[in-house]
Amino acid sequence: MTARRYRFSALLALSAVSLLALAPAASAQTAPAAAPAAASDNANGDKVLARVNGASITERDLDLALEELNDRLPALPEAQKRDYVIGYLIDIRLGAAAAEAAKLADTPEFARRLAYARDKVLVDEYLAQAARDASTDEEAHKLYDETVKSIQPEEEVRARHILVPDEQTAKNVVARLEKGEDFAALATELSKDPGSARDGGSLGYFTRDRMVPEFAEVAFKLEPGKVSAPVKSQFGWHVIKVEDKRQKPVPTFDEIKDQVKTFIVQKAQQEAVLKLREKAKIERLDKPAETPANGAGKAAEPAADPKAPAQK
Repeated sequence: MTARRYRFSALLALSAVSLLALAPAASAQTAPAAAPAAASDNANGDKVLARVNGASITERDLDLALEELNDRLPALPEAQKRDYVIGYLIDIRLGAAAAEAAKLADTPEFARRLAYARDKVLVDEYLAQAARDASTDEEAHKLYDETVKSIQPEEEVRARHILVPDEQTAKNVVARLEKGEDFAALATELSKDPGSARDGGSLGYFTRDRMVPEFAEVAFKLEPGKVSAPVKSQFGWHVIKVEDKRQKPVPTFDEIKDQVKTFIVQKAQQEAVLKLREKAKIERLDKPAETPANGAGKAAEPAADPKAPAQK
């Protein structure tokens, strides 16, 4: 399989637009590699990257394709990724031209798909504008400051532990530590916790809620530098050494700026959609109408037949 065929096959799986089987034709009609480097679109100065039967593919076309495909493309160096997507755009142009020649653009199905695609692009632009308007640095700082005010001080402990399967082994560990052996060396030698053993039993800083209650109760009572007696938990027997205690630091704005802006964007877009719904008259014909709360829509009971015998 040629690289060209492989590239096209991979992109075929990425986009419903690529309903083409024209990779060989694309290869035959692709211009030689030595294309003019400084070519530009006369209409707007956009750099031309390729031409297909005289129609230009520009840098902006490439940017739009990358917006759509980037998260789904294989990991490639930037230059190879650009080449990959330019080939994709060439195939799109060829396939679109073939569809036009076959009068597929005149079918009702195409009209429906085009209308849906137009609405989708428009709503994407509308929500992107709402996001741009909302996610300013000023708003991000404001949300950060409000959030920081509500954060309660929380104690953290930095500790090491040695996890062993039974109490007697844990007591032996304590005895060896009391004779002066190094805690980290013993953790590397004996601990059954694979996540921390290779780092000398280090657990880093943690808050109380991150550990099982039996472990946390002992760790948060120990003073820095002290070693615990054996502690039993659901994982086995622990020997714990506390190295430090501190108040959990509040993350700086720069550390969580991206998360703050993501929250603002999601909130702004959700509110934009809700406002549109509130102003619109929406009828769901696939569901039965909801009964009004005051019973106004309740079906009337049939009137009594005056000729019917009275019920006792």
